[in-house]
This record gives sequence, structure tokens and C-alpha cells, in this order.
Amino acid sequence: MFNFFKKGLEKTINSMKFANAGKNKISKEILEDMLLEADVDYDIVEEILYYLPPQDDVKKDDLKRVMNTYFKYESPEIPQSKPFVELILGVNGAGKTTSIAKLANLYKKSGKSVILGACDTFRAGAIEQLKLWAEKIEVPIVATAQGHDPAAVAFDTISSAVAKKIDNVLIDTAGRLQNQKNLAKELEKIVRISAKALSSAPHRKIIILDATQGNNSVIQAKAFNEIAKIDGIIITKLDGTPKGGALFGIARELEIPILYIGVGEKMEDLIEFNAQNFVETLVDGIYE
Repeated sequence: MFNFFKKGLEKTINSMKFANAGKNKISKEILEDMLLEADVDYDIVEEILYYLPPQDDVKKDDLKRVMNTYFKYESPEIPQSKPFVELILGVNGAGKTTSIAKLANLYKKSGKSVILGACDTFRAGAIEQLKLWAEKIEVPIVATAQGHDPAAVAFDTISSAVAKKIDNVLIDTAGRLQNQKNLAKELEKIVRISAKALSSAPHRKIIILDATQGNNSVIQAKAFNEIAKIDGIIITKLDGTPKGGALFGIARELEIPILYIGVGEKMEDLIEFNAQNFVETLVDGIYE
């Protein structure tokens, strides 16, 4: 697990290398520069420095203790259900379709059956891409032509899962934030129709955030959270950016559990997020 976090945070840690940093001690001034380089929000950097002991040299354990507090919040209760229906949200280009495939692969490897619903009917490319992934990982998919009612696709997907006693349902959705009014209506309808297919569905709404967007991803998440209350977050492309420090801003501003992080292009490069491992890997990298 630590190796995966190290792989995901390699560029972030490299961005924080300062000649004046030592293995055993780092001044608050140097630490401030390091954290800003990693795209930790300025207000959060000031908070971290404020809650550290008053001496100028920062000890590793003190930094870990303060950083861990940003990931301590109440997680929403998720109902148990079979099938378990998850609605996947996010802007186009964030890695939404690939994350759905990785999640499906993860569930399948744990012994669960999975079905996909191609409800991003706004783009023909999204439907075809999800079909290719379904074929590759050998899971069923419900899909129609571009322009069809996405809520009807969600209904058919969930109904099929109920009839076939499938464990997990992953529903893709459109991600066009430039027209939030239409997107809001579409997502509201998908949620409403999903509940008609199966009571209490969807059971979890997950947003996909692109780590390369840094703190800008917080704005996207807030917009989606206003449209459809989000229950969890998946961070993609963490290995491809020096902006891993943005996760502190995401955690503080949203107070929504980060469920998984993407640390590569392989199917296996989606790992469960562990805040303590994340903080320890980052801080150990600072003091290397």
C-alpha cells in the first residue's frame, strides 16, 4: 500500500525538494514554501503552521499529527443493498469512464458481479468507450444510442441487475458543467427513476476529480454537490501531477470521504484511500 502511495505522490514530493531542508528538522519558512509548491491551499498552509508547536524547527511527528486532522470527519451512512447502485459523476476529461472500469475490475476481483449503465447519452464517444471497457473486463452493460433518455438507461440497468441478482451497478453520467441547469435536471431525473427501479437507489453518488486540476477541482466538486449530494470521491491521475497537496483542500472544503485514488493507467492502479498512509508518505518524502 505504501508503495502505491509513494508512486502516486512521487511528482508531488519531487516538487517540494528544497536544498535547505534537512532530514531531522525543517524550518517553518521552508515548510511553508514546500507545501505551497505541492498546491496545498494557502489558508491551509497557514493553519498547519499555526497549529504546530511554537518553535521554528518542525518535527516530523508534529507535522503528521496536524495534517491528519484534515481527514477526520463523519462519513455518511451508506445503506446495504443488493444490488448496490453507484452513480458516478464528474466533468468530461477527469477520467470518469476509466475509473468506472477500474472500479468494476476491483469489484469483480473481490468476487462480486457487476453491471455497467451507459447513461452519458450526451456523447456517443462515452457510450462506445464504456462498451469497450465492459468487453475488456468481461462485465455486462446496458447502453442505447446517443440522445436517448439517460434515466431510462439507468432504470433498465438497475432492473436487469435485480432480475439477474447482480451485486454492483455502476452508472456513468454526463459531465457537462457548462450547462448546469440541464445537467441538474438530468441527474435529478436519473436519481428519481433509479429509486423507482429499486428502493433507495442510487445508494452512493461518487464524484471523479482530476488531481492535475489541483485546488480547482474543489470548485467542480462543490458545483456537483449542489446538484446531487455527493457521498464519496475518487481522485484520478495523482501520479501525473505535483499538486497532490490539493487533497487537503478537497478534504477540508467538502468533508466527503475520499474513497479511492488513481495512481496509474493499469486496471490495478486504483487503490483504497488511507489518510494516514497518504500523510505519512507525504511527510516522509518532505524529510528525505
